[in-house]
Amino acid sequence: MSEKLQKLELTWPGKDERFNPEPRILLEDTSKSYSKEPTEEGSVKPTFDNMLIHGDNLLALKALEQDYTGKIKCIYIDPPYNTGNAFEHYDDGLEHSIWLSLMRDRLEILRKLLAEDGVIFVQIDDSESSYLKVLMDEVFGRNNYEVTFYVQVRYAGKTLAEKNNYQKLIEHIHCYRKSELYSPKKETVDYPLDAFCWEIITKEPTKVLELKGRKVEVFTEDRYEIKQVPAGKNNLKETWASGTVLKNNASGKFFADYLAPRVSEDGLKVLYKVYGIGEDGLGYRFFTGPRKDGATKGKFYSGVPLVRLEQMEKGVALKEKSIENFWDFAGAFGNCRLEGDAEFRGGKKPEALISKILEMSTNKGDLVLDSFLGSGSTMASAHKMGRKWIGIEMGDHCYTHCLKRIKKVINGEDHGGITETTGWKNGGGFKFYELASSLIVKDRYGQQVISDKYDADMLAEAMCKILDYHYQPDKEKYWKQGFSSEKSFIYTTTMSMQETSLSALAEEVGDNNLLICCSAFRGNTNAYPNISVKKIPAAILKKCEWGATGYPFQLKDYQPKDEDFEFDEEESEK
Repeated sequence: MSEKLQKLELTWPGKDERFNPEPRILLEDTSKSYSKEPTEEGSVKPTFDNMLIHGDNLLALKALEQDYTGKIKCIYIDPPYNTGNAFEHYDDGLEHSIWLSLMRDRLEILRKLLAEDGVIFVQIDDSESSYLKVLMDEVFGRNNYEVTFYVQVRYAGKTLAEKNNYQKLIEHIHCYRKSELYSPKKETVDYPLDAFCWEIITKEPTKVLELKGRKVEVFTEDRYEIKQVPAGKNNLKETWASGTVLKNNASGKFFADYLAPRVSEDGLKVLYKVYGIGEDGLGYRFFTGPRKDGATKGKFYSGVPLVRLEQMEKGVALKEKSIENFWDFAGAFGNCRLEGDAEFRGGKKPEALISKILEMSTNKGDLVLDSFLGSGSTMASAHKMGRKWIGIEMGDHCYTHCLKRIKKVINGEDHGGITETTGWKNGGGFKFYELASSLIVKDRYGQQVISDKYDADMLAEAMCKILDYHYQPDKEKYWKQGFSSEKSFIYTTTMSMQETSLSALAEEVGDNNLLICCSAFRGNTNAYPNISVKKIPAAILKKCEWGATGYPFQLKDYQPKDEDFEFDEEESEK
């Protein structure tokens, strides 16, 4: 047998055929950018960080990678489920292995974009859920798996698809964190005292021991009394020392390791008073041993933790509730078809579901991303909840659905969804972007050249993105178009650089470093240690795949039939 350590992974045909997408620039379409409070010139205020991007989502994610790596707090995506059913806006039946490659390429970039305390939610149905789970284990690390939420999306028995053998009521949402720094926000309730209803009265101990450096008093059955009393903060709580308590609780571990094995020495029905253990300030903890022959279980009795007592004195004693992983949203799914006045019958998600996810994982002002925006539910929900957002959609419904929907939210004309529960009125804005075309194209002779669709500013920005510089033109220094550090800059020009120009620039650059990208140059560049020169496009031809779009989720001209969907007409009318 080979001793080579192999990792656990999912394999499929074409997995190793990687696509290296071009990091294209984003072009703002100011005619579509929108604000409730436009500037005097009519443009959107630069303070609005919200972005609506039209274009292939793999290329759009690549475009965001440089500026947004490590900045997204929450990602929610609802990719096509690969069920083989045709939807109005997506071809949801891509060949299985292609679907996996599509998802892997996108998930890898999405992971980079997540903040260290960020989290991603991916909604899917059972046709690909298990494969997606293993794939996400590989991309995010199995140790970063948080939970899978099981979401009821349909009422039992209410379906028009009678030809189906099975009615699928549940969809899945896989949740992964970027690192252990992520912690979900939990609901809190007043710290309960109902269980603190026990009192223990003891006489002189039968004997005194020392176990693990702790003093232990042993009481036989005739030397103690355990009685139930009205609940209160001065009483004790009873806990069975069994199951996971024996592994995950300090008192449970002590019982399992030191007390349970003493039945033959101390007998049955004894009480132990162990000193130096517990966080309730009593200085000791009571344990009862097994009560019958052959039994191994016992109990321990603890007081209200000191930290809770201190909170109670301040009137703020709260306990966090664990988050349940089953959510019933059948009603919300049945009524969401027209939310935001954006009818999207194939796979639309209700704002109530998105808001639950965002409430659990984000705070106001955090940045949320959805790269499969669909009808715009994530965008609309995030906006109403005071989160910043980035939405990406490739189809024409980016214009017909998403654009119109978010304008209604901003104008206060959207009264559905979570508008009432969030108290949303109106306001805010966003910038609308199109993906630029490929920087490198082939001319009529088959040679790779710079596209004539790029003007000087676009070219400078594109070169910054491709060569990993941040585009930030200096108003005074024309050669400072971008930077990689405070002393390293880039300058792109389509002109041919001459010796005199290089000499002049070298003097002006001083103790900084400058990368010049130009169509041609003459002179000894080695004479200027603070200047590097690269010819374009030759310097970037091998950086990525030019003009390719990978395996996009294709749009499909298809008019759905009623039997393709399961919904409750009566509920929808409501």
